[in-house]
Amino acid sequence: MSIAKVLVFSGAALALTGCVGGLDPRKYETPPVEVATEAGVVTCQLYTLDQVLWDRAIDIPAGMTIADGDRICKAEGLRLLKR
Repeated sequence: MSIAKVLVFSGAALALTGCVGGLDPRKYETPPVEVATEAGVVTCQLYTLDQVLWDRAIDIPAGMTIADGDRICKAEGLRLLKR
């Protein structure tokens, strides 16, 4: 399995505090990230690189559920958060 392709996120990371209900996640999008899995490539929309609350799959291989794609994207967000 190949290593995930990560595009560079420019700008300062935003620390989210308090209620995020009023925030528009689109303002915090990073470039899409591709994660290679045994089922195929999952394209993830990650948000600020200091949290994974909104991270989600925007393209999944045939036969994969959206929930599985979202889990893969949240895991990728956590991996990037820990480096």
